[in-house]
Amino acid sequence: MGDGIPMDKIRNLSIRKTIFIYMAFTLFCSFLLSAVIVKIAERTQTQIWWNYVDKEAYFEAVESEGFGYIANIPRPNSYKMTQLELFVSELCDFLQTYTVLILSMVGSCAAVFLFYQNKLRKPIEELAQASKKIAENHLDFNVSYENKDEMGVLCKEFEQMRKELAQNNQILWKTIEEEKMLHAAIAHDIRAPLSVLKGYQEMLIEYLSSEDIDMEQAMEMLSESGHQIERMDTFVEAMRKLSSLENRKLTLENISAKQLEENIRAELAILGKEYRKQCILQVLESKEEFCGDKEIILEVIENLLLNALRYGKQQVTIMVKIRYAKLSICISDDGNGFQGDIEKITEAFYGQNLKDSLKHAGLGMYISRLYCEKHGGKLVLRNDEQKGAVVTAIFCRIA
Repeated sequence: MGDGIPMDKIRNLSIRKTIFIYMAFTLFCSFLLSAVIVKIAERTQTQIWWNYVDKEAYFEAVESEGFGYIANIPRPNSYKMTQLELFVSELCDFLQTYTVLILSMVGSCAAVFLFYQNKLRKPIEELAQASKKIAENHLDFNVSYENKDEMGVLCKEFEQMRKELAQNNQILWKTIEEEKMLHAAIAHDIRAPLSVLKGYQEMLIEYLSSEDIDMEQAMEMLSESGHQIERMDTFVEAMRKLSSLENRKLTLENISAKQLEENIRAELAILGKEYRKQCILQVLESKEEFCGDKEIILEVIENLLLNALRYGKQQVTIMVKIRYAKLSICISDDGNGFQGDIEKITEAFYGQNLKDSLKHAGLGMYISRLYCEKHGGKLVLRNDEQKGAVVTAIFCRIA
């Protein structure tokens, strides 16, 4: 444990400090080794030259100068030395002159090599492999370099970019799948009422041509035709909202809890009487104001209220809360709760049963989810063990 801490500190040093340490260490070793080599070369050269010195004259010069005097050993003439001695002497000259320069260059190259191997190679390889995988649209991987230096920060940012790309890819594929489902549902929802109207038209033409008209049956056909036309009108209106949703820009304003309470009570006054169910509104007091698109928020509330009133038995509860730059609207009913896969309920044209599709287009929950996401929030659905279905719309403050 104690040995690991210094190594972590070294690995997490900045690039500037790391290259400085490598250069300082290798240059120190180079200068130390140069000093040793120069000393050895000097002593070797001195030993060679000593063989050609007039020793009597040398010692007389030393004795005449007194104790502590060191006389220089002169370089002998090259023709006096053997070929080997001459080569070694010249080599010693070369080493004494250029050893420091050569070893400094070698040390600098070694520092650069060690720096690359220990500091740059792994993150560069990680980023190169990651770039190749992203280019091939393979996003299911992780950039695992975790040092806290500049390369670590770069890898961390790259990993964040990969996560965002993967998330956007999932959203894109989800959008494509929803588009496919939407197109199929549009074709179905338009074809169904048109087929009914065409059938009634053929029947009426047959009755008129035979002059055998049952007025009661004819009125029933006309009434049902009116329902089918109303169904198509509902569908067209829902599609209009859906088509304009993507390009719709948020109109921001400060909204207080008191304002929302007044708007919701006005909505409940109409819907509560129509569905003849008890509606309970709870607004938690807050001095905070929420900055958002009031029209979108009220439309989501209306969609969720209609859904709760449609499936609730006797009572619907609405709770509104503004806390920490978030607006939360929770609507619960005492019905049977959501049936089947809850995640599919927010998909386009989802209906609990066939009769519902005649009354509404099945886009309310889908549009509400898109509105919440457009507002930086989400739509959360769950079943309460005692009270039926619970839907919470969360909106985030838009700065």
